[in-house]
Amino acid sequence: MEKILLKGNEIIGEAAIRSGCKLFFGYPITPSTEVVEYLSKHLPKSGGTVLQAEDEIGAINMCYGAACTGARVMTASSSPGVSLKQEGISYSAAVGLPMVIVNVNRCGPGLGGLGPAQSDYFQSTRGGGHGDYRTIVLAPSKAQELYDYTMLAFDLADKHRNPVLLLTDGFLGQTMEPIVLKERPEPPVTDRSWVVDGAKGREKRILASYSLTNEIGEVNNLGWEAKYKHIQETEQRWEEFHTEDAEYLIVSYGTTGRIAKSTVLNARKKGIKLGLIRPITLWPFPDQAFAPFKDKIKGIVTVELNTGQMIEDVKLAVECKMPVHLFRRQGGMLPTENEILEYFENTFLSEEV
Repeated sequence: MEKILLKGNEIIGEAAIRSGCKLFFGYPITPSTEVVEYLSKHLPKSGGTVLQAEDEIGAINMCYGAACTGARVMTASSSPGVSLKQEGISYSAAVGLPMVIVNVNRCGPGLGGLGPAQSDYFQSTRGGGHGDYRTIVLAPSKAQELYDYTMLAFDLADKHRNPVLLLTDGFLGQTMEPIVLKERPEPPVTDRSWVVDGAKGREKRILASYSLTNEIGEVNNLGWEAKYKHIQETEQRWEEFHTEDAEYLIVSYGTTGRIAKSTVLNARKKGIKLGLIRPITLWPFPDQAFAPFKDKIKGIVTVELNTGQMIEDVKLAVECKMPVHLFRRQGGMLPTENEILEYFENTFLSEEV
């Protein structure tokens, strides 16, 4: 297997090409611009097409139209750009269109800044737009995962006929690291009876989300609800790090999940039994990861680059059976492993002395 050095955003582009992505529609916005730049140069070599839309709204609606044909399609943007895409994402979820949406997170609100942030957690995991819908959300923490999870995103989108969001940040997007270019896995065999590809010789197919009666509307919503419940039961993903004998846990994802591993190792050197749960799917949130720890962990610290968003899901996962505290940085600032450990010790160990 080949190993190469690429910038994080370029890794996403390369993985998309190797996943069979044939169409990309987007509008440049830092810190995600290298995704469209890389694909503009390389996707046409694989028989694909890149089109810079007039704006983010145009881009997501182009994705909607292209996805109706069954083609693998992707768009990429950053926070305020993804906000503009929300109506189109809601429509895509309503008619069951597979697509991959990349959000290289800015810190915000408003235009925000270009530093690493996790302030789009609510937008990503709660549906973001109107209506009761969800997007599957994957949160890589290093270069190889940018590659692997981009490939996974396309497969999950096809498997569940649903938009999948890859949530990264400026740190991951701009950092250069070596990756192994794994061979593209065979895409899952999925039902293609819904694809709009010409009606000659068969009945026409219509992909529409409008409910003409309340009765039809309820039936449709119950169908989406059942699909999301199935995804919650089958697609939870997470990583555990030194949790076997842990008395306390850190919960963190993405860039801070990476930093938190060093915090755990430093704590272990001091004899502190600290472990890490790193959610990989932010939706569905990995509630299953916490089941073994509800009655044996003394406390949890969530580490986030926001004012505290994932902490709500952690509290729900542990059913408030233990204290859950938040350590956060904002505005593009990253914490050090020592800052996290100092907060943990001041929060929990000082109470035990």
